[in-house]
Amino acid sequence: MGAVYFYHLTRRPLEETLPVLLDKARGAGWRIAVRGRDPGRLDWLDERLWLGPEDGFLPHGRAGGPHDADQPILLTTAAEAPNGAVCVMAVDGAEVAPDEVAALERVCILFDGTDPQAVQTARDQWKALTGAGCPAQYWSEESGRWEKKAEA
Repeated sequence: MGAVYFYHLTRRPLEETLPVLLDKARGAGWRIAVRGRDPGRLDWLDERLWLGPEDGFLPHGRAGGPHDADQPILLTTAAEAPNGAVCVMAVDGAEVAPDEVAALERVCILFDGTDPQAVQTARDQWKALTGAGCPAQYWSEESGRWEKKAEA
């Protein structure tokens, strides 16, 4: 059974935090789906990933292309990722079901701590997923470095 990690972003924005987490997941040998709700926002994230430093390049693609199955990191709005992802990074309130958590190595939910709606959505997700028996951890960067603040 996998686990779900909640990342409460308060100091660094998504476009800075996501590449760090993607790099760690790739280091574990995982294929990843970055799941969002808004295609335009995923296009924006795709562009940010391409503009990253050359020494930190993260091979990735946007869902809907002919090579989706080959992408180590696939940005998508779909619940099913054709790249064989074992890790899902949900952004912008993208939904994650308890059965997905159980089937994957890891689910990461990244949310903007300065957005009250995003915080409420993450709280609702925490309650639903832990209520369904999914192991979960809550991580905060409030102190200036990532610290585990809760575990269920």
